[in-house]
Amino acid sequence: MARQMSPQHRQAIETARVENKAVGNYLKVLNENPVRRGPRRTPERIRARIGEINASVNSASPIKRVSLIQERRNLEQSLKAGQKTVDTSHLERDFVKYASAFSSRKGIGYGAWREMGVPASVLKQAGINRGAAK
Repeated sequence: MARQMSPQHRQAIETARVENKAVGNYLKVLNENPVRRGPRRTPERIRARIGEINASVNSASPIKRVSLIQERRNLEQSLKAGQKTVDTSHLERDFVKYASAFSSRKGIGYGAWREMGVPASVLKQAGINRGAAK
């Protein structure tokens, strides 16, 4: 005779499924679109940097000139490709909602989240601090 699950067990399984999905979706997007440090590369900033390069390339030494030319080509390529922006706000909101419970259940500390690329500000919102390091 098969045992039936208690309502509490079913609820625990459903809660774990929801937490896993929220955390997994956020980490997947982070992995596909890593957060980069420093100022955001907007098309305006890229164009401004290209202008700076054009202004200084002719007076640069040959070694510096070739580096500047390559940088300019890379920036132009990035402009042509377009800036891919992904709205992660809803995924981040769900991560913040479930990450603390997920961390406790799985024994995942602050350092592991940071190594995965989760910004410190997001972990703070989720209630996961450096003291949670394992």
